[in-house]
Amino acid sequence: MKLLRVDMGRLEVRWEPVSPVFEQLGGRALIAKLLLEEIPPTCDVLGPHNKLIFTPGLLAGGGVTTAGRLSVGGKSPLTGGVKEANGGGTAGDTLAKLGFKAIVVEGQAQRGEWYVLHVTGDSASLLPAGDLMGLGTYATSDRLQERYGADSTVISIGQAGEYLMYGASIAITGDRDQRSNHAARGGLGAVMGSKGLKAIVIDKPLGKSIPLADADLFRTASRTFAQKLINDPKLGTQGSQHLYGTASIVGAVNEIGALPTENFSRGSFEPATELRGEHLRELVLEREGKVGTRCMPGCVIACRNLYVDDDGKPIVGTLQYETIALMGANLGLNSLDDVARLNYMCNDFGLDTIETGAALGVALEAGLAKFGDTESIFALLKQVGEGTIIGRVLGNGVVTTGRVLGIRRIPAALGQAMPGYDPRSLKGNGVTYATSPQGADHTAGNAFGARKEVNPLGVQGQRELSLKLQIIAAMLDATGLCLFARPPVIADPQLMVDMINGIYGWGWTKEDLDRFNRQVLRTELEFNRRAGITAADYRIPEYMREEPLAPHNAIFDVPDSDLDSVFETL
Repeated sequence: MKLLRVDMGRLEVRWEPVSPVFEQLGGRALIAKLLLEEIPPTCDVLGPHNKLIFTPGLLAGGGVTTAGRLSVGGKSPLTGGVKEANGGGTAGDTLAKLGFKAIVVEGQAQRGEWYVLHVTGDSASLLPAGDLMGLGTYATSDRLQERYGADSTVISIGQAGEYLMYGASIAITGDRDQRSNHAARGGLGAVMGSKGLKAIVIDKPLGKSIPLADADLFRTASRTFAQKLINDPKLGTQGSQHLYGTASIVGAVNEIGALPTENFSRGSFEPATELRGEHLRELVLEREGKVGTRCMPGCVIACRNLYVDDDGKPIVGTLQYETIALMGANLGLNSLDDVARLNYMCNDFGLDTIETGAALGVALEAGLAKFGDTESIFALLKQVGEGTIIGRVLGNGVVTTGRVLGIRRIPAALGQAMPGYDPRSLKGNGVTYATSPQGADHTAGNAFGARKEVNPLGVQGQRELSLKLQIIAAMLDATGLCLFARPPVIADPQLMVDMINGIYGWGWTKEDLDRFNRQVLRTELEFNRRAGITAADYRIPEYMREEPLAPHNAIFDVPDSDLDSVFETL
């Protein structure tokens, strides 16, 4: 394995052997350790001392289903602390097959200078990117794949990243017609823009494979793992995730009263049936779009869709629950077509749909547009790509938008917008939002899938549930697995141990894996502590603790003492 250092200030690239400190780390775990070891915790997030890290998970490159996600990390512009965001596509597997532990981007190019990093198996070079400036992520990836090959992987930013907007995401291409998977959360697109790096192009690793320490052990475990996913009633070929995608949960979230509606002012949306996964599938098939496709090669869950218009023309590569919640119900929109077009605009500008949907909700409450008024909402979002003053406000996220517009009701925790589950009616997620070193991020420990285990409206058991889920999420993010791979991992952690040992021969036990997972969180919490983040910052907004949420009139009433003690047994 090798590590590629990219010094944007000197315009130099250099290869390094992997330090023993990083040898048994990958994905989120490697990002946390690199941040703690190499980045001054109090550094300017858009300054030369922050670093941007691209790394595959520990299981990438071996053909493990759902394990090809690429982790991107750095100090977050939004939270001021550690951030790992991951996305599908081909980048994770490609880097692993090329023998990369990570690409670490350091320093900054001269102001106004922009570059593309071109990576092959044996070389890497920085090339001028002047012809790409001002382009969205779709046009950027199209142009670069025309230049370097249609099967190359492109990682890029759009206008939001160029403008250094705190809500900026990083786009990753996938197989064939997949143009835009996103490592979206935390504003890491702004960090990429601050380096003067418009894009990374990675050549396809023809004939490359990762070495296996114990091929029989690995293949047996990985096949068993895949079969468990196929047999899972929610994830298999007849399961809701495969049939309806992540939108399968719209109805259930609405029914428990946790669907963000009109800037998180209510927990249910009357026309939610028009946004449900069942309706999405029916509409896409009727228009001859695609359902049940993959965001990563070899994924057996295949929860992706290709959403098309009335004429069968593609609008967006996949329409997912979080976007439907934040760009749909949260803005008072009940048309999947409208949500899909907003989704496309965010993808092209390089924006997190969660952060941007929340910012738009606040802007609508401030009167800049009307809830449910499609044209006024589109006009607002368009300004982000144009770089107008209000566009820059929105592009910098929900906290900035709320402060500039004088709105108290800002749905954020640790500076980052809340995803599509109001914490007043799904209190387990509230505990995760308030305590995770990643900020308000459902992927850091989503309690929705465990709502039958712990009453979502109750206080009892939420602290323990959040810790359990945060530990599991750290493992998934460190190994490169999709969040939906959680069920078999919880049921049989030995499978994970066997797959890791099958690749690396480390001789890990289940206890070693548990220690590894917990250490990820410890490292992240320590970085945040050194960055100046205190217990007072790990909180749910005051208004959510006082303002009842219809339809259950729930408030977030998990005591601060529970929040402060979530990690006491870590």
